[in-house]
Amino acid sequence: MMENSAILQPGSSRDAEAAHLTVKDACVFLSEYASALLGCGATCIRIEKNVQRMAETLGVDYSMTIMPATVQITVWDKDRQHSYSNIQKIRKSGTSFNINTQLSRLSWDLHDGRVGFSEAAGRMERILQTRPENRWLVLVLASVANASFCRLFGGDFISMGIVFIATLVGFRIRQMMLEDKIDIRLAFVCASFVSSVIASAGYVFGLGSTPDIALGTSVLYLVPGVPYLNSMSDLLDGHYISFLSRFLDATVLTVCLSAGLCGGFLAMNLRWF
Repeated sequence: MMENSAILQPGSSRDAEAAHLTVKDACVFLSEYASALLGCGATCIRIEKNVQRMAETLGVDYSMTIMPATVQITVWDKDRQHSYSNIQKIRKSGTSFNINTQLSRLSWDLHDGRVGFSEAAGRMERILQTRPENRWLVLVLASVANASFCRLFGGDFISMGIVFIATLVGFRIRQMMLEDKIDIRLAFVCASFVSSVIASAGYVFGLGSTPDIALGTSVLYLVPGVPYLNSMSDLLDGHYISFLSRFLDATVLTVCLSAGLCGGFLAMNLRWF
């Protein structure tokens, strides 16, 4: 941290080219960092605070524009004699609280002097290589959580079992489709359809006393809660383009969820009202 900051201070003995390259390194690092945070589901206000914290530590001024698919950053040295701009596409890693937390911790470690610039850049790359959580563990926990929602809304234990199985199968279908790079919207439709068909067992076979709750909660695991919450955060912080993008993305996924659920109703010949 200290040697990089010193290079960017006024009065440095390095020539203009070296100073420009140093500003370039800072700009590329900050833009890649911001795009990584955006890609893992961070809010715009978190990105701004983390980037500002690191820019101050590196001894540079910056201007940043966050768009739905890109992050643009311009960095100047303190004398405003050298600048560099970079437009970085977001590094999509899916919503990951683990990566989000590690990247935020990195900004504090750089700010507090626990790591230097070069070490921070290398550590960021290692963070982005973090393997996702075990998909089988996620599958089971998501199924248990959705069954708990069923109980929370008044479902009996038979309905909880139905919801558990419906979520287990539907969630696994979504996992497999996304692993095969199939469009996420189609994955949501298919997962919702299969889960609703399985959850209709309460009606078809007369299982349990709350088949309606089982059917209604069988697709709750597909509700894109994080994008909705992030969009509201962006709205309150004045990032209207990011708000619209995230809100519309979440709305489209909700429509796909609803389409699959309606398809399940039709396939099982269930009444809508």
